[in-house]
Amino acid sequence: MCFIIEIVIDLIYLINHYLSPFTRSQDHRYIMTYCLGIKVKEGLVAIADTRITSGTDTTVKKKIYIEQKDNYSIFIMTSGLRSVRDKAITYFKEQIDEGTEFNKLYKAVNAFGEQVRRVAGEDKASLEKSGFKFNLTTIIGGQLKDDDEHKLFLLYSEGNWVELDQGSPFVIIGNSGHGKPILQRTLSSDSSMELALKTGFLSFDSTRASANDVEFPIDVMLYRKDSYHIVEHRYEKKDLESISAQWADELKESLQKIPEGWMKAAFDKMDDKD
Repeated sequence: MCFIIEIVIDLIYLINHYLSPFTRSQDHRYIMTYCLGIKVKEGLVAIADTRITSGTDTTVKKKIYIEQKDNYSIFIMTSGLRSVRDKAITYFKEQIDEGTEFNKLYKAVNAFGEQVRRVAGEDKASLEKSGFKFNLTTIIGGQLKDDDEHKLFLLYSEGNWVELDQGSPFVIIGNSGHGKPILQRTLSSDSSMELALKTGFLSFDSTRASANDVEFPIDVMLYRKDSYHIVEHRYEKKDLESISAQWADELKESLQKIPEGWMKAAFDKMDDKD
């Protein structure tokens, strides 16, 4: 029944989408979200916004799914159609509840990819016939008993995946463009988890300031290597607005300190009568 409700919500959005020129020009908002996964030597940091947009309606829903027990810690974050996400998560959870065990994270990633393909086989044709693109991009991270370290994977709608390594310590799905620069300039595999979370929040904040489809509250997930224990924390806007304001002020102050001599050659041309 929940899947039917989610699809009805999707169809309501589709009607609004084609009736409203403004909504039509902003089609990306429907499938957008902000989910960030960071892998450093010390552990994993993940951030997900909680906004779900359907037409002119917005709701708050958790986007991080966590499964953990002895020597078993895994989290899943997705961007795409909510109905597809919920169905794939339900199938995957059912598989675990029925006793399926994974000793390495890549095997769990393969299993979730199989469930995404299963949902595609069931729903893709009908969704696309109704005007929806079958779309689900997934970040999966954690550590299972035979993994030598914590892992982070990016899974595509087709079920294929890539693993993040030291050369690429983070991945964003959803609305990714605005938040990348600070991550690229700041993070390395040697960064602390504290720096990763701080930088990750400022990445989210840059995205939030530039796109109205990403908003508080945000869910933060932390995992320390070999701990087999994931912790979660939710931040509301009031919890971090002082940090956001401080960052904006310090950016303005830093900009004033940038030397201006390099601009002289360009501005001198304005005074050139020839």
